[in-house]
Amino acid sequence: MKVTATALPEVKLIEPRVFGDDRGFFYESWNARAFADAGLDLDFVQDNHSRSARGVLRGLHYQVNRPQGKLVRVTSGAVFDVAVDLRRSSPRFGRWVGVELSAQNKHMLWIPPGFAHGFLSLQDGTEFLYKCTDFYSPEDDRSLLWSDPAIGIDWPLDGLSPWLSPKDQAAPALAQADSYA
Repeated sequence: MKVTATALPEVKLIEPRVFGDDRGFFYESWNARAFADAGLDLDFVQDNHSRSARGVLRGLHYQVNRPQGKLVRVTSGAVFDVAVDLRRSSPRFGRWVGVELSAQNKHMLWIPPGFAHGFLSLQDGTEFLYKCTDFYSPEDDRSLLWSDPAIGIDWPLDGLSPWLSPKDQAAPALAQADSYA
């Protein structure tokens, strides 16, 4: 497994070792010992799975008081996956990083607590799986405006109008959003 820091060093791109032949492929998407050896000693309590049509934009989501770390991957299709640093004490507060995750490249992304997370589905039928370090907490659930010019995420929309939930349409900009110390 190869672990690489992104432009936000706490957010890690993970490239598993993939073993393939004419029959298909095999890889470990989670191995507590291997991740700990790579400096990611994580405890997960919840797995989530979503399916999205092309152009669906989910996020940017986070939880205050009970922040979640997320290990994310795609098993069908592709996404542009984004993390935004929401730690006011960080020199990178308000900065973002984005990577393409796909069933083809089999890459994963570790997004630690303190970051908002979202993705744009690049293909119909995209299936997105993620492990969380804390349980979903409705009272702590927050959204950050996906199109906030103060953040300036360069979403690869290619002429698409993103398909958003009502919650994500009404999300506040960074200047008005709850954040972390």
